Amino acid sequence: MISAFANTWRVPELRDRILFTLAMIVIVRLGVAVTLPGVDATVIDEWMALRIKEQGNTPGAAIGAMLTVFSGGGLQKAGLFALGIMPYISASIMVQLMTAVVPKLARLSREDGGREKINQYTRYITIGIALAQGVMLAKSLMNPGQIFYLSGIEKVGRPLVPDPSYQWIILTVLTIVSATMLLMWIGDQITERGIGNGISLIITVNIISALPGALVQAWNTFIVGAGENKFKALILVFLIGFLIFVVAAVVAITQGQRRIAVQYAKRVVGRKMFGGQTQYLPLKVNYGGVMPIIFASAVLSLPALAIGYFFRGSEWATRLQYAMSPGSLWYYFIAGAMIFFFSYFWVATMFQPSQIGEDLKRNGGYIPGVRPGKPTADFLDFTMTRLTFAGAIFLTIIFIMPGFISKALTLPSLVTQFFGGTSLLILVGVLLDVMRQVETHLLQRHYDGFLRKGKMKGRYDRLQQTGRGAGSSVIIYLWVFIATLIVVGLAAWIAR
Repeated sequence: MISAFANTWRVPELRDRILFTLAMIVIVRLGVAVTLPGVDATVIDEWMALRIKEQGNTPGAAIGAMLTVFSGGGLQKAGLFALGIMPYISASIMVQLMTAVVPKLARLSREDGGREKINQYTRYITIGIALAQGVMLAKSLMNPGQIFYLSGIEKVGRPLVPDPSYQWIILTVLTIVSATMLLMWIGDQITERGIGNGISLIITVNIISALPGALVQAWNTFIVGAGENKFKALILVFLIGFLIFVVAAVVAITQGQRRIAVQYAKRVVGRKMFGGQTQYLPLKVNYGGVMPIIFASAVLSLPALAIGYFFRGSEWATRLQYAMSPGSLWYYFIAGAMIFFFSYFWVATMFQPSQIGEDLKRNGGYIPGVRPGKPTADFLDFTMTRLTFAGAIFLTIIFIMPGFISKALTLPSLVTQFFGGTSLLILVGVLLDVMRQVETHLLQRHYDGFLRKGKMKGRYDRLQQTGRGAGSSVIIYLWVFIATLIVVGLAAWIAR
């Protein structure tokens, strides 16, 4: 594996793609750190310092950890990329579900050029969602005490927005929408000219950005704050080992699949004979990926937010809001049931056994022991139903794992989010995809892959890059621009 990483720098095109991807990632993180115009960033800094002093550096809850996943801390810092990539993710989910439900969009997705039109519709919906969320965010920044992750900021004694006028709201909304579209464009550029899926990679970088803070908190909890209790250091060692085990299990389940043998009949076309070989139809154990958890979390967060907004101060509303908040028993019970529901819902909308059966029958393929046509569709549906049950159990365990560890060891959600949930599933899936693409480039140029025997499981028949890699001159200009920004930022920080 070490030799494979060394070989990546010997392939000029692969090296340029990696450097271009890293440059785009640095630009994304710089955009997170730049505060929106008209917002006093020193108020947030003073409030965070006050909160660390009062609460012992235990910021946020499970919802705060979810915000970090999609905004990378930009929402908490009121940065340019405050909304992150979430508007595009929401629009993509809406369009994908509509494609599976609306016959017109389903036909359009199978036509030549139809996918490009659907992507264009997705971008239009992204602009609408970003506009609505930008207005809500601007109004929330005018009254930051009502935002749960900025609760108590009024103790600083200065307003977060010194001049909250209509002109400021318009400027802020335009800035947020423009930054969101820029972030979406950066994701497309990474997909086309870099390595991996750009949107997924941006989310992964946002997750990894919280890792240093999580390590510091874990060190302060188990080493610095251990005192005379010598067993706390052993607990930290056990947690590291348990994390390795959980990551290995997630990789195994993510890669796990049921391979259905498909036999093709022989047919003669002219003087050539086609078919006669055996291929395999892979059915993934975790077909829905991270989507059921995202759906369940989003649906469960809506009642708590609505109750807190319409029935603020009511005793029964407070009890109900606490029961529906992350960490309560009812929350995990309802979330587990919804994960099962959305797992089967996602498979029902995205997996079409009848269409697969008809395609196999049309191309002369059949599953040994199963008649073509409807019996093949019934067999695939029955097999996928059993696989989905196992995948739903796995997703439920992964979902409740961070909350269980947080309660058992009194750790903040910033640390426990790496032991399961959305963060770990996205991290594993995206990193595996990036490694598969890098290995494909290496194997095409007669280098060894990451594994000594065989290849990593996954799709090798297509690369996500649709354009040529960025040229060396473009990469040099990018890194000179980034270095200039960093130097100017450091000079401004030292001068302040």
